[in-house]
Amino acid sequence: MSVVDGVRSAHSGMPDGALPPGGPRRGRSLLDRDILGHAIVAAFRKLDPRVQIRNPVMFVVLIGTVVTLVESFAHPSVFTWSITGWLALTVLFANFAEAVAEGRGKAQADTLRKMRSDTQARRVLPGSGGQDVVAASALAKGDLVVCEAGDIIPSDGEIIEGLASIDESAITGESAPVIRESGGDRSAVTGGTKVLSDRIVVRITAERGHTFLDQMIALVEGADRKKTPNEIALTILLAALTIVFVPVVVTLEPYSIFAHGTVSVVVLVALLVCLIPTTIGALLSAIGIAGMDRLVQRNVLAMSGRAVEAAGDVQTLLLDKTGTITLGNRMATSFRPVNGHSEMDVASAAQLASLSDETPEGRSIVVLAKERFGIRQRELGEGHVFVPFSAQTRMSGLDVDGRQIRKGAAEAVRRWVVEQGGATSAELDSIVDKIARSGATPLAVADGPDLLGVIELKDVVKQGIRERFAELRAAGIRTVMITGDNPLTAAAIAQEAGVDDYLAEATPEAKMNLIKTEQEGGKLVAMTGDGTNDAPALAQADVGVPMNTGTTAAKEAGNMVDLDSNPTKLIDIVEIGKQLLITRGALTTFSIANDVAKYFAIIPAMFAVTYPQLNALNIMGLHSPQSAVLSAVIFNALIIVALIPLALRGVRFRPSGAAAILRRNVFIYGVGGIIAPFIFIKIIDMILTVTGAY
Repeated sequence: MSVVDGVRSAHSGMPDGALPPGGPRRGRSLLDRDILGHAIVAAFRKLDPRVQIRNPVMFVVLIGTVVTLVESFAHPSVFTWSITGWLALTVLFANFAEAVAEGRGKAQADTLRKMRSDTQARRVLPGSGGQDVVAASALAKGDLVVCEAGDIIPSDGEIIEGLASIDESAITGESAPVIRESGGDRSAVTGGTKVLSDRIVVRITAERGHTFLDQMIALVEGADRKKTPNEIALTILLAALTIVFVPVVVTLEPYSIFAHGTVSVVVLVALLVCLIPTTIGALLSAIGIAGMDRLVQRNVLAMSGRAVEAAGDVQTLLLDKTGTITLGNRMATSFRPVNGHSEMDVASAAQLASLSDETPEGRSIVVLAKERFGIRQRELGEGHVFVPFSAQTRMSGLDVDGRQIRKGAAEAVRRWVVEQGGATSAELDSIVDKIARSGATPLAVADGPDLLGVIELKDVVKQGIRERFAELRAAGIRTVMITGDNPLTAAAIAQEAGVDDYLAEATPEAKMNLIKTEQEGGKLVAMTGDGTNDAPALAQADVGVPMNTGTTAAKEAGNMVDLDSNPTKLIDIVEIGKQLLITRGALTTFSIANDVAKYFAIIPAMFAVTYPQLNALNIMGLHSPQSAVLSAVIFNALIIVALIPLALRGVRFRPSGAAAILRRNVFIYGVGGIIAPFIFIKIIDMILTVTGAY
């Protein structure tokens, strides 16, 4: 076990990368007073035509509101002013939905800004080796700074000297300190985190104004979010539908004159607003912003909305075995005696040989001996000698009271036994082979020339991971386990975990080739990693999720960053991406279905006086043409408010195939989108009638 893992486990009691107690941090409530207050103000500010024109659908509604406002002054009436007021509210409600989504991100950004106080840095002077104190904002890429216990790390960098315990809670929400050290894959540090112990020298790797903290602030502020390709395509579609309905509605005026009837401009505008896809047009931006926000709530930063959408379309997941599928540490699971010895004999000797073994494997042997046979740590007295593990001997053990106890690789222990005058054992060879074929690791135990038995070490598969893979399979996602193990061990663990395939003895080149092969087959691929050797594959993958504890090269190669450094987060990211796409599709279906129902409310009311036969289409039995039009406009505005929580929280993701998701969306949001307007427009019409408004 590395120093990093050991210290982290000592501090937190959790494996590296585990989420803090209580799970991932959650965003602020939808009913947060501060957010709602700022959103109301922002809704009025967004009435600026330069802002509205970014949303073609709502821009048309804004123009229609201006037209009805002019008509209200020219031909004032309760009806014209009511229509104008509700059209204005429709635009404001759309702005409000977007502002609430942005406000959740801005609230998080404000918290991050508070961390960017005027931090002072002790910069190492080139040549002399002396130090001067400068503001963190004055640091340039390549500068060296010294940080000791109690110091705030002034900017993103890489440790080039020393080892320290770092408090990253301000960035990741993880309360337990982590260890960062020079060299290897855990040398990266983030500006705004705090040094708790020791002394480190950090080389600044970020340009001024482009630190990780700056990126976080920019990413969580939805106002500067760029539209994704799918969102742009949907916006174009909505704009096209809007343009189609404009001439359709405009031609109704000469048609009404030809039919010796009259249709006011206000009614025509109301009809246009009700027929164009205002519901999805109003909520589209909020859906995208909320999708990014849901990732932030789970401590994942997406470098672009494109990455979130790609996650929703992922068809192949590459997952590291260690720490993702398994707990990451091999654990002792059984003692296998040979040559007539008992399990107690093996356990007792194995426990003695493991007393000085501080690795997770060694500690697990001591724990298993205690649990199975009640064997506790024994007083050894003087004269004992611990034999540490070495790559040359591939064994460790204990010399005490004339005994020489060894445990280690079966081949190494067999050789040791022969050197001590003992003999090999066919029974031991058989047990070792059987354990290896099952995907576990055998450790032989000997007491001098006497072979006692075998310890079975197993890389424990995480509880519930098999069920999660089954859910992904149901959603049409193929899972591939990546491991450096030999094919025999990899196959056994893959079968136990329930993954669809595995890549054994994986090298950076093998990972790249696997990703390219999948992509050439038309599939989108997601993977996670933390080392510099993972950088090429992270860059090649459609969704690359480096760990925050990883190297700078890995973080720069991916298009997301997992602040918790939890490899299983990749599964959550895919589910969030799918939830974003499902939510957008569901509300688009609902919006278009709404328009069909509102057509039956307004068209019969408009021409029923001229053509009484059209009353047959007035299936809702609306009171009058004016109440029908006003009821539809009121419903059109209120449904936006009603759907804001759904747009921000997202439609619940249930693992299933694309066909099943489409059927569910059509049944729930398509049929529901047709039925809801009939019910609520009728209720609004009844209220207007009872109150005597019409």
